Amino acid sequence: MEKSLKRMATMQRLQTTGLSLFYEKGYYNTSVDDILKRLSLSKGAFYYHYESKEDFFIQIIENLVVRKVYSLLIEPIEGHEHTLDLITNCFENALETAVHNELDYGFVLNNFINEFNGRNELVMKHLNEVLKVWEVTLVSAIQRGKFNGHIDRHIDAEGVAIFLMSSFMGIRTLMVETAPSARKYRFMSQLRFYFKSIEPKQTSQYNQ
Repeated sequence: MEKSLKRMATMQRLQTTGLSLFYEKGYYNTSVDDILKRLSLSKGAFYYHYESKEDFFIQIIENLVVRKVYSLLIEPIEGHEHTLDLITNCFENALETAVHNELDYGFVLNNFINEFNGRNELVMKHLNEVLKVWEVTLVSAIQRGKFNGHIDRHIDAEGVAIFLMSSFMGIRTLMVETAPSARKYRFMSQLRFYFKSIEPKQTSQYNQ
């Protein structure tokens, strides 16, 4: 039992530090030695837990990246309140976290997708699975908003979901090091304006 707990603690330390360095420097610019040096661990300790650097990274995706994306962008919109309010608050909070992050290098999922696209099919498969869960959650939320009368019933839920995902990933990239607070404010203002445009149109009683 004690060995198992120690093993889990070591794996957690490795993955947390690995994600931090991969996020900062990129996967291909970070070596296993860089991670081990940060933790004062031996190569034997690393390869006891992981088959390769690629295997290590895939486990980081499955354990840490999935959890980060879920808590930041998926869980907050799974409620049954007003859909557009849920998404607005979700983006507001997610971007505010970036505003106050002095070591911000962009949206972690987006960064890795850009880095691995065309270079590693296996890793891309895992990253795209995370992206797909986010997309399906957004589509479901928008469909729920249409059903509840908060969103115009003619709106293309899949199209809105793709627009929201791409705009979020885009603003996160633009916020890196360049007036993040001001850019967040302008983005959120336009997002609210867009959401107003997809709400049901109020029909005057004289036009009925």
